[in-house]
Amino acid sequence: MTIDLHRENVARVTRRQLFGSAACGIGAAALASLLKNDNLHAADDDPTSSQAVLGRPGLPHHKAKAKRVVVFWQGGGPSHVDLFDDKPTLRKISGQDIPDSVRGATRLSTMSAGYGKWPCVPAIKPHKNYGQCGTTMSEMLPSIGALADDICLVRSMNTEAVNHAPGVTYFMTGAQVPGRPSMGAWLSYGLGSETDELPTFVVMTSSDKGKTCGQLFFDYYWGSGFLPSQYQGVRFRNTGELVPYLTNPPGISSAARRALLDDIAAMNAAHRADYGDPEIDTRIAQYEMAFRMQTSVPSLVDFSKETKTTIDRYGPDALNQGTYANNCLIARRLLERGVRFVQLMHSGWDQHSNLFTQLERQCSDTEGPSAALVNDLKERGMLDDTLVVWGGEFGRTPFGQGNPAKPNGRDHFGKAYSWWLAGGGVKPGTVYGSTDEFGWNITENPVHVHDMQATMLHLCGIDHTRLTFRYQGRQYRLTDVHGEVVPGLLS
Repeated sequence: MTIDLHRENVARVTRRQLFGSAACGIGAAALASLLKNDNLHAADDDPTSSQAVLGRPGLPHHKAKAKRVVVFWQGGGPSHVDLFDDKPTLRKISGQDIPDSVRGATRLSTMSAGYGKWPCVPAIKPHKNYGQCGTTMSEMLPSIGALADDICLVRSMNTEAVNHAPGVTYFMTGAQVPGRPSMGAWLSYGLGSETDELPTFVVMTSSDKGKTCGQLFFDYYWGSGFLPSQYQGVRFRNTGELVPYLTNPPGISSAARRALLDDIAAMNAAHRADYGDPEIDTRIAQYEMAFRMQTSVPSLVDFSKETKTTIDRYGPDALNQGTYANNCLIARRLLERGVRFVQLMHSGWDQHSNLFTQLERQCSDTEGPSAALVNDLKERGMLDDTLVVWGGEFGRTPFGQGNPAKPNGRDHFGKAYSWWLAGGGVKPGTVYGSTDEFGWNITENPVHVHDMQATMLHLCGIDHTRLTFRYQGRQYRLTDVHGEVVPGLLS
């Protein structure tokens, strides 16, 4: 869907501004004309209008199965062969090299690409069948396993990325190089908001307790790229105030703040009329949202009305700010208050040299709260129209890293890995795709990163080929020029 986003702003430019706004004003205007105003902003992008709440005209493209999305992002690369894709062959020939015929020309990270040995390392813990569907998963995932009849396990994810930041950026924005809008920003832009009290797109981050994982969370993982910045994610802090600067300074009443904001809004509106800068829209919207969040955020984290059963379900860290468990609990409260896209980012899955100790601890800290949120949504009748996605930027190598005689870790691996999904129109109790006996090559139903993006947008009522934005002379979309909806994931 093509939107011309600057026409009104161009029309606002007066003759005085044309000649006097800058020394190169006339030249800049001529250049903009020659370039056909590639990065244009629509007349209906007024943040105070109902259009900003409803989203783009003509969207959704079809009836949505999912009204909201929560992404459990497991940063670092969860090991598919240890958690979701057990391979008896790795046990049978443990310590022996994976054959050249299996490895082929697979791209690996620089840490292992030059290895001379490729010793098979089997799953570090036994796997078992879960649910009536009998899906096999690690015994380290009892709570997620208990959801087997509600989830779709994808064992055939694949990506070209072999390092963390490009891998995360690839899924979040559709490109390995930063600069494009994130998925949450695309959904906010396309579908708008269902609440005036909270942001449309919220991000929360956490890390493993031992801080063993060195990955950073970059702002562009939830950025708006070349979309207007009002669509970027709002990151909730994991220490101190959840959102800074919401509290009124001493001596400033709510009425005084409201009067101040009204005066600022009037000045911003006049400035917008004079210059047509679309970022002024963002400034106005952010002031207004901050004012409303003075009430909505404190009530969001007031857990006094949550039952003990619910708190216990999320585990002992449920009320400890900044933990994954606490973020999961807040996520449920955000979703039920109308937030459209919640992105929970947790690091700690990068087990290069501590696989046999850290992986189990990581599962213990995260799998219970993840399952608790799914169960919470299910009990509240929200799972059917909430899309839940659990995954990371890639998997881990079926061969061991470190001393070939006694490997103690696994390297990054994008050729094949596993994710799971639940709710929001996903086919429950199923396994989609498969890999060879080494967990190396996909043998059935591959799902590329772009395919997953296209499928998620489809479940939200969006044709991924039609939600586009013109920037620097071309139409951009989340899936770039790739991606196909995967019917096998749909109920």
